[in-house]
Amino acid sequence: MGVIERVLQLSVTAAGVLLGVGHLGSVSFGYRDPLPASRKKVETYRHRHKYQSSWLAIGDTYAMNLRQLEYFVAIAEQGSLTNAAEQLLVSQPSLSQQVRTLEAELGGALLERLPRGVRLTAAGQELLGEARATLAHAQRARRAVRRALDLEVGQLEVAVTSSAALGILPAVLREWQSRHPSLEVSLLEFPHRRALQEAAREGAGDIAVGSEPETWSGPVQQLGWEELVLVLPAGDPLLDLEAVNLELLADRRWVHYARSSGLSEVVDFCCAAAGFTPRVAVRTSQVAAAPSFAAAGIGPALVPEHIVPAALGRLVRPASPRPVRAVCAFARGQWTPLTQAFLDTLINFPWGPKPHNALDL
Repeated sequence: MGVIERVLQLSVTAAGVLLGVGHLGSVSFGYRDPLPASRKKVETYRHRHKYQSSWLAIGDTYAMNLRQLEYFVAIAEQGSLTNAAEQLLVSQPSLSQQVRTLEAELGGALLERLPRGVRLTAAGQELLGEARATLAHAQRARRAVRRALDLEVGQLEVAVTSSAALGILPAVLREWQSRHPSLEVSLLEFPHRRALQEAAREGAGDIAVGSEPETWSGPVQQLGWEELVLVLPAGDPLLDLEAVNLELLADRRWVHYARSSGLSEVVDFCCAAAGFTPRVAVRTSQVAAAPSFAAAGIGPALVPEHIVPAALGRLVRPASPRPVRAVCAFARGQWTPLTQAFLDTLINFPWGPKPHNALDL
């Protein structure tokens, strides 16, 4: 067989391996195929070194994997099987076995074992550059796919109620940022749960976080419970109680919320359940301001527990009964990889259990 014919035979055989079509014994270039079509092996040309195996199964030469190449590169860079095993956190026998398997697959020695360490053979030196390039390409492919799934670059839009944005999302976004530092998050904040749901239904946000939506066709995931607690002025005698019945505050003037805020309805509902209508000292559209106003002595405030600054914790008491509302995440369509990842982060928030003596809002 001439050189050209031999090269053609090897090229077609390699193409068959890469395409996964099996043995190409039926392809002819003017000479008789030395193997019958039924045989699933190709004769390898003998090397002039100790690896003289005469048969390799179709595809064996291409059975090397990224892990083997990673191991080989680590050994080459460390110059030692022991050091490479420590770096890779694998046992040295396992590492040696992988290298021997790679050498057998490629048909030649890649490493020369020395009394102290190893060094690359000529074949190993040829492989090193290709192995590094292959690993780099695999990493680029991984990044490209993750970018396509919006898990490394891009933007996530979160529609959220104002109280959830203030009390829940800071911790959630801190964890999210540590996991996905290249993703930008945009918050769309709404003062009322109905405004949030209407906007989300019309296309706002990739994911929404707030109270459980009504008549929602997309996926809804309950996350936990948000309790509303009382913040009282410093020195208030009711701070001596473990829990405060709202009836005891019927004659007080309250720190209330703007009528456009969903919390305004919540305060009115809780006070009505206690048998009175709250008298208003001040209304604020800023949820974060309510605890400070209460601490300053303007009046009691009923606020989401998660928004109370730690410095005011001594002024907080549970209401009796304890007002709670479910916090949910929801979306218009099925969870995407991006929204599922954010949902997982929300689920990891330290949600407390639903308290006893709860008043469902």
